[in-house]
Amino acid sequence: MRTWKVRRGSKVRRGLLAAAVAGGLLLTGCSSGGGEHTDRAVDGSGKERRGTAPMPAPPAPGEEQRDGSQRDGRERDFAPTPDYLSTFALDVDTASYGYARRTLAEGRLPDPSTVRPEEFVNSFRQDYPRPEGDGFSVNVDGARTDADGWSLMRVGLATRADADDGERPPAALTFVIDVSGSMAEPGRLDLVKESLGIMTDELRDDDSIALVTFSDSAKTVLPMTRLGENRGKVHSAVAAMEPTQSTNLEAGIRTGYDTAVGGRRDGATNRVVLLSDALANTGETSADGILERISDARGEHGITLFGVGVGSDYGDALMERLADKGDGHTTYVSDSEEARKVFCEQLPANIELRARDAKAQVAFDPKTVKQFRLIGYDNRAVADDDFRDDSVDGGEVGPGHTVTALYAVKMRPATSGHVATASVRWLDPDSRAPHEESNQIESGDLEGGLWNADRGLRTTAVAAYFADALRQGTSARSGPGDPAVRPDTGATTTAPAPEPMSTSTGFAARRPLPGAPSLAELARSAEELSSDDDKALRDLATAVRQADRLTGGSGGEGGGGEEEGEIR
Repeated sequence: MRTWKVRRGSKVRRGLLAAAVAGGLLLTGCSSGGGEHTDRAVDGSGKERRGTAPMPAPPAPGEEQRDGSQRDGRERDFAPTPDYLSTFALDVDTASYGYARRTLAEGRLPDPSTVRPEEFVNSFRQDYPRPEGDGFSVNVDGARTDADGWSLMRVGLATRADADDGERPPAALTFVIDVSGSMAEPGRLDLVKESLGIMTDELRDDDSIALVTFSDSAKTVLPMTRLGENRGKVHSAVAAMEPTQSTNLEAGIRTGYDTAVGGRRDGATNRVVLLSDALANTGETSADGILERISDARGEHGITLFGVGVGSDYGDALMERLADKGDGHTTYVSDSEEARKVFCEQLPANIELRARDAKAQVAFDPKTVKQFRLIGYDNRAVADDDFRDDSVDGGEVGPGHTVTALYAVKMRPATSGHVATASVRWLDPDSRAPHEESNQIESGDLEGGLWNADRGLRTTAVAAYFADALRQGTSARSGPGDPAVRPDTGATTTAPAPEPMSTSTGFAARRPLPGAPSLAELARSAEELSSDDDKALRDLATAVRQADRLTGGSGGEGGGGEEEGEIR
């Protein structure tokens, strides 16, 4: 693995991928963490390169910019050539994986549209080297899959964790709590109340809490209150919460932000924490409409949103949209153990920021790379030429977070050398000054076999392959599958590729990833990775086994071959 550590205050304004370098998570912790990006064909025509990383040629005056950006959010199998840039906002959400595990445990396959591979991958913390300052370390590695010519390439970003609890600033947290009728189900409001009770005892005396409840309307049941000697008051307010009527999520968020602005503390981490099943049925029910009503609080006061989902019926799409557009992130809890992890063990990372508007860009070298595919980050796509536009929204990342992006990469035969350069750009959370850092990978770094790679890379691969199988819906069976990706048809081909097949859910299912093992094989791999003290990987193995049974898997050999095509 190649690593570049970033020092605090390193401000880099480099030309895009010039001179051999090209141009992170939100918060987690207690004081004491639509359709998929498309396969892209890479032009091998030998256009000018500067250093080891390619520089895209600018369009001629009046000519359309052919940078492969998905500005309309739609899928396409191959971007116009030349296109070797992949740009996305960082994402530290994990709700998709948590909700999928609960759904599988209840004997159901998750709706493919709720499966976001990056949230499966980012549910497992990696041991990437940490930076010395408040930026990111950039780590790039990979290995060969069992599909001929295909490798998985991992881009790993990490922020520095707090050395101890005393390092973080005080927190001013406004909890917006759903007390609608649907929250009466066991594992919803009762779990929320238990979580808040645990967290109240764990927070520091100089932290502050406000409580807002909502059903058909919203009210502030506790204004911003410094904990100190007031923990009993918080416990009493939490204990008094009871489920009532319908779900006016808009009213809850609007009142929550009003309360957060009114109780805002200078020098503190000001955060709105939404706890809900996100099944809005009264008032404004769209994420964009809800966020429009609190845009001033978000923009002027910099108050971010942390969404915590609960319940077997869960408004996944709404919660994810709220968090992504509310400069925040989401997680999902289904039991007391997960709640304690979110509200205690990971609280500093969930309430503090290391970076704002963080974006990543990976530039592939067309001399060595024939095709690439970003696995996940569908809803986080950023236009390639917006990477250094700091007015374009990115992701917010907290201390101690790791963010992983996994690519399927097909190398050109009989080539070697530079493969890709990965860059991350972010704004300092206080000064808003931009910073940037990069690292690169060579073909020799992809030579080892995937299932003999280090533990972290194998864990990433299992999580990604598992998510990809679930996205196939009822077609996610053991045994050979369709070709991993559609073949290149040549740069001169202008006819559109056939649309991907659709499932009964209306979700556009993609072909399996290259070298995809069967679900039974993935479960065995997860079991081999896990140990007696690694519950996370044991839980992963259990979830994969459950999915294998639900899809009628036979434990056969995995497929995922590729029909070869040439780019002329």
